[in-house]
Amino acid sequence: MNSLPLCEQLAARLLAKGWMLSTAESCTGGLIASACTDLAGSSAWFDCGFITYSYNAKTAMLGVAAELLVQQGAVSEPVACAMALGALTRSRSRVAVAVTGVAGPAGGTADKPVGTVWFCWNVDGQITAERMHFDGDRGAVRSQTVEHALRKLLVLLGPAV
Repeated sequence: MNSLPLCEQLAARLLAKGWMLSTAESCTGGLIASACTDLAGSSAWFDCGFITYSYNAKTAMLGVAAELLVQQGAVSEPVACAMALGALTRSRSRVAVAVTGVAGPAGGTADKPVGTVWFCWNVDGQITAERMHFDGDRGAVRSQTVEHALRKLLVLLGPAV
């Protein structure tokens, strides 16, 4: 997947608004932040990325309540939204995207099979959450997660000015 065209569009929209983006990533291990920073000049619109793979990292770095993780599990809407909020409050961004999922090949359950990913976008206080299921191996799930995170963010930011 070549996410550079998506990131170029994202950069233009964020720059037009004067906003910064932060990411909070679990199953993608920083791939969304990497895609964004592959674009030269991204420091003008990309603030930071948090890679929070473990429960402890989600709590320590993003302020996700330990009780929430235990009650809901990491792969859940409330945790994804808490991750996005944590990224916003710990950065200078007005926009955050968070992803948490089961990339596989192991780790899936009946309720959360491999390929299940929860997304949360917080765009200037407007919260949108979505659960997706992607097919394929670990690489395919992660790649589809990055692409979906960026495409949906473009939709939520609205048309180019």
